[in-house]
Amino acid sequence: MFLEGNVIDLGTFKLQVVEACSGLRYLFPLLTLGFIAAYFFKGSFWKRAVIFLSSIPLTVFMNSFRIGVIGVTVDNWGPAMAEGFLHDFEGWVVFMACTFVLVAEMWVLAKIGKDKMPLREAFGLEFPAPSPKDAIAQYRKFTKPFIASALVVLVVASLSTMLPERVEVPPHRIDFSEFPLSVGDWQGKGDRLDQIYIDALKFDDYIIADFVDKNQQAVNFYVAYYASQRKGESAHSPRTCIPGGGWKITSLTQRDINGVKVAGHPLVVNRLVIEMGETKQLVYYWFQQRGRVITNEYLVKWYLFWDALTRNRTDGSLVRLTALIQPGEDIALADAQLTAFAKAVNPELKKYIPE
Repeated sequence: MFLEGNVIDLGTFKLQVVEACSGLRYLFPLLTLGFIAAYFFKGSFWKRAVIFLSSIPLTVFMNSFRIGVIGVTVDNWGPAMAEGFLHDFEGWVVFMACTFVLVAEMWVLAKIGKDKMPLREAFGLEFPAPSPKDAIAQYRKFTKPFIASALVVLVVASLSTMLPERVEVPPHRIDFSEFPLSVGDWQGKGDRLDQIYIDALKFDDYIIADFVDKNQQAVNFYVAYYASQRKGESAHSPRTCIPGGGWKITSLTQRDINGVKVAGHPLVVNRLVIEMGETKQLVYYWFQQRGRVITNEYLVKWYLFWDALTRNRTDGSLVRLTALIQPGEDIALADAQLTAFAKAVNPELKKYIPE
């Protein structure tokens, strides 16, 4: 098993790191189970804290175990073991194993310390004695408020089925296949991503091209467009993808591109300096989505929720500009390079990224 950038090479099968880490989605369900178990556990505070907090390392360890199992099964029975139903079933088994380990941990905690007790007693699972044979059964009567509430719920549920479905209709835009490769003083040459990256990124349209100006200063231009970001497809932040490719982020700041506005707002970008060995690059990126320029990944998620609710839209794009910093070169030259290209390309982007 080898790790290269954001790909885990299992020999006959390559596993994306994002897929390998998908087992960590069990963290929140397991944390919830741990919280509920800790709440009902009748023991010392430190025991309850251990039950809750141990959910985190337990999930990480079991996901690592799952990746190891995938490697062994793929090696012995082929790539099918890491795909489809078998892959999902393995994840379910690992989650159930996490739950079993959590229960075993609680059993051990109930047996140690000054407040030792059986696990049943720790959870208050002592059942009441059966009713006497001659006991008189009393049936609860439905009250008027209960009946009224039930009728209201029934009427509202019936009416909700008659409401029209909110189908998201992305606004009209021009495809990136028509994007000009001559922008101001810049001349470009189009490129293509490998299919493995297209499948992983799940965008609806994209452009990647290398532009040079009359002084032969080069800028790599990449934009990914998503018509809808409701079902898990969303722009991948370079802040997480760049380290996955083996690069090290040595500087992260924000920069205002003077004189450039998007939908009437100044263009502010994330500015990254990245290194791999002796190679150094400068990266500008921003999220241009539904008339907003956003640099914070958490705000991107918030506006996705808000615009889906109020505007029935979740379309948007990630824009990234990259320039190579030559050895011994002043980084200000790369800044000027990317700033000049951002000013030149911004008027064109309006046609391809709807506001």
